[in-house]
Amino acid sequence: MDAGLKRELEEKVYAGERLTRADGEALYATDDLAWLGRLAHHVRTEKNGDRVMFNVNRHLNLTNVCSASCAYCSFQRKPGEKDAYTMRVEQAVEKALEMKDEQLTELHIVNGLHPTLPWKYYPRVLRALKEALPGVSLKCFTATEVQWFEKISGLSADEILDELIDAGLDSLTGGGAEIFDWEVRQKIVDHACHWEDWSRIHRLAHSKGLRTPSTMLYGHIEEPRHRVDHVMRLRELQDETGGFAVFIPLRYQHDFHDSADGIVRNRIQAQTTMASPAESLKTFAVSRLMLDNFEHVKCFWVMHGLSLAQLSLNFGADDLDGSVVEYKITHDADAYGTPHTMHREDLLQLIWDGGFRPVERNTRYQVVREYDAPVTAADRRREPQQVWA
Repeated sequence: MDAGLKRELEEKVYAGERLTRADGEALYATDDLAWLGRLAHHVRTEKNGDRVMFNVNRHLNLTNVCSASCAYCSFQRKPGEKDAYTMRVEQAVEKALEMKDEQLTELHIVNGLHPTLPWKYYPRVLRALKEALPGVSLKCFTATEVQWFEKISGLSADEILDELIDAGLDSLTGGGAEIFDWEVRQKIVDHACHWEDWSRIHRLAHSKGLRTPSTMLYGHIEEPRHRVDHVMRLRELQDETGGFAVFIPLRYQHDFHDSADGIVRNRIQAQTTMASPAESLKTFAVSRLMLDNFEHVKCFWVMHGLSLAQLSLNFGADDLDGSVVEYKITHDADAYGTPHTMHREDLLQLIWDGGFRPVERNTRYQVVREYDAPVTAADRRREPQQVWA
C-alpha cells in the first residue's frame, strides 16, 4: 500500500467516514499489521472504551444427525452412523441443569438438519428448558435450521418464529452464514439456505424484536474480496433493520482428525491451511473498520485459541463470548487444544491480563455486572503470568 492511500484511509477512519468496498480490499492488502490494529483499536475504543464483554453460557447440540454434507464440517453424522446421536428432551434439560449453580444466563443451541425429527420436537425442547431454567436466555437455531423447519413443517418462517418465541426463544444464532458469495458458497455448502434466505430470516427475526448475532467463516478457500463482500452485505442489512447485536468472525478449522472415530470428513482440507494468527488479527481489524453500524465484534475463543483471543482485543474485538462448556462443532475437528470450558474467573483473568475491564452481559448485550481490577492485579504483573494456549 502506498503512503498516499495509507494516509487517506487513516484520515477517513479518524474522521468517522464510512469505508468503501475498495477501502476494505486495500486494508486486507496491507502488510502493516500494527498500523491496521491501531486503526481498529481506535474505533473499538470509541465505541466501547476499555470494556470487554463476556457471558456465562452453555452450548448444547441436540443432534449431530444431518441431511447436509457441507465440505468443511466434521460435526455431522448420517442416520445409523457410529457416534450419531439425538437427545431426548429430558436429556437436554439434564445437561442444561448441570450449570444451574454457575449463574448461567444463556443456552446456545445449534444442531444438524435431522431428516426425521418432527418440527414439534424443537419448540417442545425450548418449553422444557425455559421451565427448568426460567431466567436463562435461549439463543437457538441458525437461519439454516429455520429454513429446514419450513421444509419439514410446511409452515412459513414467520409462523415458525412466532411459535419458537412463544416457546421461549430469545435470539437466533448467527451460524449458517459461512461466506455469502456464491462463487465460494457453492463449493463448501450442502444445504439450501443461501444469502437470500439467511437475510430474509434474520430480517424477519429483527422485525419481531429479536436481536441476533451474525458470523463469517473465514480462512478456507475464500479470498479477502469475499470477506469484504460478506461484511458489506451485513452492513447494508444492519442499516435496514438495526437488529444485529454483534459480528463474529469464525476461523475455519482443519479436520486434523475426528475426535470420536479418527475419520477425516473435511473435503477441502487438501486445498486449505487455516488462517495464520496474523491473518486472523487482520480479519478482526478490517471487520471492525468496515462494520461502522455494529456496536460489537466478538472473538469466539474456542476457534482462535486463548492467546490470539486476548490479542484480538487490540485489533477491534470487544467480546470474548463466554464459558461455552462444550462446543462439539469445533472440538470434533481441531487438534490444537483449546479447553472445553472457561469459567467466569478464567475469563476475568484473561481480560484483566490483557489490560481491559471485564463486563458480564446477557444475550441482548445488556450489562449484568461490571468488574473492577482486582487489588492483586499490580502485584500479579510483577511476576511472569501464564501464557494462554
